[in-house]
Amino acid sequence: MAPKDKPYRVYRGGRVKGKVPTATTRYRSTSSTPRGPSARPATTRPSRFRRPSWKHIVLIALLVLVVLVVVWGAVGFLSFQSGVSDANKRFAKESGARAELATSNGFLLNHATTILLLGTDSSTAAGRSGDRHSDSIMLLRTDPSHHKLSYLSIPRDLLVPVPGVGNAKINAAFQAGGAALAIKTIHEYTGVPIDHAVILDFNSFKDLIDAEGGITVDVPERILSNRFDCPYATQARCLEWKGWRFRRGTQHMTGEQALIYSRIRENQLDPGENDLTRAARQQAVVQAAEAKLTSVGTLLGLPFHGSTLMKPLATDLSTWQLLELGWVKFRASGSHTLYCRLGGDATSVGGSSVIVPSEDNRSVLAMWAGATAPQPPTTTFGPGCRVGHPLQ
Repeated sequence: MAPKDKPYRVYRGGRVKGKVPTATTRYRSTSSTPRGPSARPATTRPSRFRRPSWKHIVLIALLVLVVLVVVWGAVGFLSFQSGVSDANKRFAKESGARAELATSNGFLLNHATTILLLGTDSSTAAGRSGDRHSDSIMLLRTDPSHHKLSYLSIPRDLLVPVPGVGNAKINAAFQAGGAALAIKTIHEYTGVPIDHAVILDFNSFKDLIDAEGGITVDVPERILSNRFDCPYATQARCLEWKGWRFRRGTQHMTGEQALIYSRIRENQLDPGENDLTRAARQQAVVQAAEAKLTSVGTLLGLPFHGSTLMKPLATDLSTWQLLELGWVKFRASGSHTLYCRLGGDATSVGGSSVIVPSEDNRSVLAMWAGATAPQPPTTTFGPGCRVGHPLQ
């Protein structure tokens, strides 16, 4: 054997007989089972793709969720801001109205605020196209430090001094001088500075309620209304029609149903009803719509109908102030909400039905402002306050 042909391989551990493996067979095994102390396992090439850990998956999912929430909130805010901007422009058309408002220096989140809610009747019925009476008049007082809301309902037929007009129904102020005179009249009669105002067009109110998905209203008793806004096309069919019906109890209403309910002037099943009863129905509808407006479901849908929600409204409140108001209402306890109303004696002056103010109205204003303890009305339609449930 030639000296150069060595019948063994040299390793650190000593000699091993056999051929010297070539480069292609160095680490290959001829058997699936390793043999011998020097047998090496076959090597595998590492994969270029590594499956992410569950921690990375959760982190990515959270980041995607945050981005979606931010985008959704931005789109919803811009849509809502567009609607508020249009509502501010509508309020600006009410000449002199902003000048009658008190100067407010604080945020709604930490300062008590008084807001006037005016519901105007813009019915398209024959002979009423020019009617600019404010059919619903309410004052809302927020008390964020105590998480409390207080509502004050003012009957539209309440006989009060109207500047430049004389003694008249309080709702005549809006017809005589628009929102500016209405604000001034209510301020002078109640002595309450008004920080902000919201004017609600009842004829367009149904669109807001439909955009909210309807509202839930507690109807205190069965109603068969007088015949108005007949739903039928022919005169003969309308003469056979008895009127609008509402059952007693909690029920879901569409925008059209809520509008009809708030406009009922006469309940044929209860001749004792009067203007205060109608005001209570309107108050219930407005408060239900207001609560739905600040609900989580409505806020989630802002990208789709944020601007639509503001179409029936004219207000001086900015976008941020409305959001602040929504937060104040969200934090307020419904069981501690105070519901008050002014009242008096129903009579007739010059052939027109009016309510002569009661001397107890001043006491009710003190209750509503939180200066004295609330007391319920002593008569069916008298002035007074109740905690936790609207007056009916």
